[in-house]
Amino acid sequence: MNIDILNANQLAQLNQLISTAQTVLITCHKSPDGDAIGSSLGWAEYLRSLGKDPTVIVPDQYPDFLKWMPNTEKIVRYDKHKEKCDMLFKIADLVFCLDYNTPSRVDEMESSLVNTKAPRVLIDHHLDPNVPTVLTISQPEASSTSELIFRIVWQLGGFEQVSKQFAVPIYCGMMTDTGGFLYNSTRPEIYFIIGELLTKNIDKDKIYRNVYHNYSEDRIRMMGYVMYEKLVYVPEFHAAFYTLTKEEQKRFRFIKGDAEGLVNIPQQIKGLKLSISLREDSDKPNLIWVSLRSVDDFPCNKMAEEFFNGGGHLNASGGRVNGTMQDAVKTVKKALLAYENKLK
Repeated sequence: MNIDILNANQLAQLNQLISTAQTVLITCHKSPDGDAIGSSLGWAEYLRSLGKDPTVIVPDQYPDFLKWMPNTEKIVRYDKHKEKCDMLFKIADLVFCLDYNTPSRVDEMESSLVNTKAPRVLIDHHLDPNVPTVLTISQPEASSTSELIFRIVWQLGGFEQVSKQFAVPIYCGMMTDTGGFLYNSTRPEIYFIIGELLTKNIDKDKIYRNVYHNYSEDRIRMMGYVMYEKLVYVPEFHAAFYTLTKEEQKRFRFIKGDAEGLVNIPQQIKGLKLSISLREDSDKPNLIWVSLRSVDDFPCNKMAEEFFNGGGHLNASGGRVNGTMQDAVKTVKKALLAYENKLK
């Protein structure tokens, strides 16, 4: 199966950039998810196989359920080591931008990213990339950035030389960005890639358990509370939404990652087309994080762009509301009315 994504010029340019670079940085977006961490760790492992010593820099904390992955101890957090990271950006020869389409997605790291004199290479699957780069590899139809990393390494002829430490994070990134291969994962290339990753002796069942069966008792109780007490079902619109306040997060000793996957659960309701999560930021006032999940051809990315200052993919998107939880609920109701025809 042909899974190449680079043309001859892009391939030659990428090879040249890698071969001549000494100080290489790999960056991803704020609040890194499984794909951001998985693609970064996988790409770093490939570069190590070439004799490079890349540094993975993330803007802030990532979920506990990803810390089992190989080489996470080498990740440097910008919010914890700002001076070190700023210096690395100043001396870097090459910076990779993984799993984000605009500099604002790296939050407080944006200035260092934009002002670095090093050439930047973007590898991403989100729409409308606008990071200033010497090479942009953008494939919005891809399941994940981790899928793109595999395909690039494959095309570069590097898959044979990489180990399980490459295959595990790449599989994890693909798995988490498709909800366990439940959405955005119907193309046959994805399963060709999985088959090849399995040749590196990864235990895909254990990877699943490490991610999805790795929560605290508090998180399980919070999930039950949200589904029983907070879920608002709107049957006439085939939609559901729920809210999660600061006080409720405190009650259930919320830690980063505890909201992961909650928005998918209402989709188990027969006939549901759209599920929306509204979560109050635990630190910043008047900031509500929004997650949207849909099925079939309902464009939750369009809804996210139009109503929630966000975007994403057809069936999985995110955004925010700058206001109170009451403002966010009102915005959800407006969005449902605006998309009434598509939902009904």
